[in-house]
Amino acid sequence: MNKAIILTGITTTGAPHLGNYVGAIRPAIAASKDQNAQPFYFLADYHALIKCQEPERVRRSSLEIAATWLALGLDTNNAVFYRQSDVPEILELTWMLTCVTAKGLMNRAHAYKAAVADNEQGGESDPDKGIAMGLFSYPVLMAADILMFNANKVPVGRDQVQHIEMARDIAGRFNHIYGEHFTLPEAVLDEKGATLSGLDGRKMSKSYNNTIPLFEPEKKLRKLINKIKTNSLEPGEPKETDGCTLFSIYQSFATEEEVEQIRQRYAEGIGWGEMKQVLFEHVNEQITPARERYDALMERPDHIEEQLLEGAKKARAISSPFIQELRKAVGISRITL
Repeated sequence: MNKAIILTGITTTGAPHLGNYVGAIRPAIAASKDQNAQPFYFLADYHALIKCQEPERVRRSSLEIAATWLALGLDTNNAVFYRQSDVPEILELTWMLTCVTAKGLMNRAHAYKAAVADNEQGGESDPDKGIAMGLFSYPVLMAADILMFNANKVPVGRDQVQHIEMARDIAGRFNHIYGEHFTLPEAVLDEKGATLSGLDGRKMSKSYNNTIPLFEPEKKLRKLINKIKTNSLEPGEPKETDGCTLFSIYQSFATEEEVEQIRQRYAEGIGWGEMKQVLFEHVNEQITPARERYDALMERPDHIEEQLLEGAKKARAISSPFIQELRKAVGISRITL
């Protein structure tokens, strides 16, 4: 039986927050234990350079993200867990793919179009002002990440589906010119995946500065939960669960039975202060064991580095011979008699 090859990248631009955990990390950790799949998880540090020119932040984020995944129980015996920059074949493949990628395809990328639209709305005479080639050609690097390991399935949010379609187009074009080398990847959308709201009610995102970091110490976690915006309904007044940030976060950490109990308490008019206390205690209880493992790992960066290098060794056992095959296909090889 051929195992499904599943690939996920994590951009190293900040500490993981509750939204990351619920939406992506938790299901990925579970998938790492699936013996019928071959999961690849990587720290996308070259991707980070597209939007973050703060070297220390990228370095720190790489450490924090790796420690987070390991603390939460990532099965590194089954999954290949590596740092993108430790697999140089990915960047070599990026250039090969760039040479067969139509500029018109890149012109249609959502992120690029959004940046151009911002310039036009701002009255700029040059629609490309401030847009780096990293942003413009980002989908090619993402395609190389995927095609390097011939991933069948790539779990993504809805906003990333276009990039998987582009990877398919690029792979198809390369295959047409040089022969069948790449599997065409499929985007996997988790329709049930939770999207958490942040402190201000908008989607929890580093871009909005409204996140609750996953492994905040207890006191800071309590303070942040107390900052979550609520309406002005008094204790005793019935409250709606729909659209309530406190309820949505609680629901993501609770059993169905616990959720129904809280739903009833909303109907009975639970006070916001009491609900924030309930939420804090529930989340804190669940993450404390992993937080302790995380803190211990952060004190042992050498152990984290060993894990990443071991993962890179596994990844390069695949990427190194494959890039030689691709070099030969495109005509880059040593001259022999």
